[in-house]
Amino acid sequence: MTTILVTGGTGTLGRLLAERLRADGHEVRVLSRHAQPYAVDLREGGAALDAAVEGVDTVVHCASTQTGGDEKAARNLIAAARRAGVGHLVYISIVGVDRVPFGYYRSKLAVERQVEESGLGWTVLRATQFHDLLVRMFRAMAKSPVMVVPAGVSDQPVEVAEVADRLAGLAAGSPAGRVADLGGPEVRSFESLARAYVKATGRRRAVVNVPLAGKAYRGFRAGGHLAPERAVGKGTFEEYLARRFGSEG
Repeated sequence: MTTILVTGGTGTLGRLLAERLRADGHEVRVLSRHAQPYAVDLREGGAALDAAVEGVDTVVHCASTQTGGDEKAARNLIAAARRAGVGHLVYISIVGVDRVPFGYYRSKLAVERQVEESGLGWTVLRATQFHDLLVRMFRAMAKSPVMVVPAGVSDQPVEVAEVADRLAGLAAGSPAGRVADLGGPEVRSFESLARAYVKATGRRRAVVNVPLAGKAYRGFRAGGHLAPERAVGKGTFEEYLARRFGSEG
């Protein structure tokens, strides 16, 4: 079996991916800012990063942050991977990064281009939003007595374990370029998803649709972040909520 480095390997997706790869018999190195023995800040790079990628066959790049620095981190990772002779770089991106003018999406698209132009064998998978991202958003919204959601916006949440399974298969295979998107099983209005969260958590909150402004909002409202033709995921938002909050509802 191969030696695979997972960046962001302690995160929501990376942790599950590392578990699946190990279960399949691969040697897995987990890279994150604080996880020994491969504690590396990709934005800084350096000798620790070179040590982490030395002898690695495949890198799966899951590390990401909405606070900036993803493009610099990717440059450092790609340079180290080239020096080490890594054969395959797998990147997880987001559906709609080329269609919705949202700052974080622009950064993800820029990293995609770096991967494509890296000179390495590469694979890029785009997925829709994870269930837990919606829960984090709704938890913040529910701090107010009224949950304000963006009018006319839908989402297509996907089970993170299914994304991990798909990435594990891609990491074990040959470079495949841009592969088919992975979308959740249902395109749902934000309002219906918010109401499902309120019900599952036993909260009493009014849910109100409010129109917003700006190009990013228009992109989301137009469904640029959706992949209805790739609704291949199985786990629904309600099933996720039942597992997570079953004792609260």
